[in-house]
Amino acid sequence: MSFQTEHKNKINNLTYQLNNTDELRRSSNGGNTILFTFPPKEEQEYIELLKNHFANNAEFIDIGSLFVSFIDSFENMDEFEEVYKSINPSSKIFKSESDPTEDLFDMIINAIKQASVNQKIPILIKTGSLSGTGIENQNIMEHKFIMNELKEPLIILYPSILKENELYFLGIRVANKYRCTLVE
Repeated sequence: MSFQTEHKNKINNLTYQLNNTDELRRSSNGGNTILFTFPPKEEQEYIELLKNHFANNAEFIDIGSLFVSFIDSFENMDEFEEVYKSINPSSKIFKSESDPTEDLFDMIINAIKQASVNQKIPILIKTGSLSGTGIENQNIMEHKFIMNELKEPLIILYPSILKENELYFLGIRVANKYRCTLVE
């Protein structure tokens, strides 16, 4: 299928999901998220496509830019490097429920909340930046604000590859699709 035909079908499917939020919640086990899948190598084309289609009613939240802002929040790069080098499997520098300081996860949720305040559809882009942070799309999808308070569904651009009828985030990790609807 050509990119033109495929993207038209995906946009139609996405528009349908946005116009049928009751059905979305039923099919996504109470979730309020749409995973918009695409091949990782075509990420920029799909970002531009969605920016053109939703220019007036969406807010694009760039995870890569938030990640850089998070790193810049440290007093200096040496401090960040020291913290980052000390990471072990139980470290929570990017997402911590108990630490009151704003971390990357908080920044993402706050950006989604701001999109809601602005009455825009929140669309997460550059989500591959989450790889290695310990923040999973599932953490975002199951956040109480996303599930219970967000008026418009959250759209997550999801760079993925389909292998043997299984969706893999960035082509390496099996996708968790429990609280979302897929636009494939």
